[in-house]
Amino acid sequence: MADECFGHPRLAAIHDPLDPDRSDLDAYVRAAEELGARRVLDIGCGTGVFALLLADRGIEVVGVDPAAASLDVARGKPGGERVRWVCGDVRALPPLRVDLATMTANVAQAVVDPGVWRETLRRTYGSLRPGGHLMFETRDPARRAWEEWDREHSHRVTDVPGVGAVESWVEVTDVSRPLVTFRWTYVFAVDGQVLTSESTLRFREREEVEADLLAQGFAIDDVRDAPDRPGREFVFLARRPRTE
Repeated sequence: MADECFGHPRLAAIHDPLDPDRSDLDAYVRAAEELGARRVLDIGCGTGVFALLLADRGIEVVGVDPAAASLDVARGKPGGERVRWVCGDVRALPPLRVDLATMTANVAQAVVDPGVWRETLRRTYGSLRPGGHLMFETRDPARRAWEEWDREHSHRVTDVPGVGAVESWVEVTDVSRPLVTFRWTYVFAVDGQVLTSESTLRFREREEVEADLLAQGFAIDDVRDAPDRPGREFVFLARRPRTE
């Protein structure tokens, strides 16, 4: 099930204007270039920002996401026809052999069920060619990022072209480590409609993630710092071995 902020058509349509700074994707673009990736699987592609960045560089991209409304936004963007969009999770994917699979932003943490997480890694492994890589990020639980997820730190009013002013803020509703649940609220000035979206993220320790990757057959090439949030996230680069 997709969270309302991705699955509700009115919220999916304003997702990009409310989150315009995607400099976090720069590291993923560089990795694709450094690895010489020609075929990429973008897991949890959302409104297609990263997938389209790659497609603009001549890379063949498959984007998969369970939120149909977000995929509708992605398809409607310039160049959207160059990406193969799949509605669902990795279990909906056709047979693939890609050079690189990615889970950007919150995608890895949004897979909260341990069994579904293992299945996600297993099926991603199967979609990689031997020697292909998986890259994703997850927040360091020790930094307790959720302590700043409140109205004081997040409240803003954004003037969205064609929509008008949208007021938004986030509040944590439950912390039951390793799970953190929070609620975004959106108020549309044009008609006063109030929409909310509840999300839960799983904060995994680095050792837990490494163990999960190794259990599914991955080799771990690197655990990096996130350039846009130094000291706050782990960025994993794992590989399907060439010989198995």
